[in-house]
Amino acid sequence: MEFLPINIRISDAKILIVGGGKVATHKALILSRFTNNVTVLAPEISDEIKRLPFTKIEKEFSESDLNGVNLLYVCTGNHALNREIKRLSKRRNILTSVCDSPVLCDFTSPAIYIDGDVTVSVASDAKDVKRSIRIRNNIQDAFSKHYLHAR
Repeated sequence: MEFLPINIRISDAKILIVGGGKVATHKALILSRFTNNVTVLAPEISDEIKRLPFTKIEKEFSESDLNGVNLLYVCTGNHALNREIKRLSKRRNILTSVCDSPVLCDFTSPAIYIDGDVTVSVASDAKDVKRSIRIRNNIQDAFSKHYLHAR
């Protein structure tokens, strides 16, 4: 295994998503289940992201955008730019997920099921996302059946 499953305190974290397209939207929707303290930066931002209670900045990325960032998702769709942003974030010791390249990631996003204060995450070391999602869905079904019968 390359990735250690952990939970990270995000209540005071400065979280940045660079990118505003389909992959960034997916990450933003996941993050919106946990926090509103996210900034999305891209020249064009999807309508779905615009509806989220995040800070939105419509512009090209510059290195100064990393100032104070603790957790970074790089989702631009431009592989060369993603690698450059990762290089810059590494120099600043920012935990970074490069959404098109697990080999460049400091962390990955697992498939997540939430029920109140219980969070179950399923990860595949960034090798089989679809399998992780299937297992998470099975866990969700099991929780639903258990609680329906327990009530």
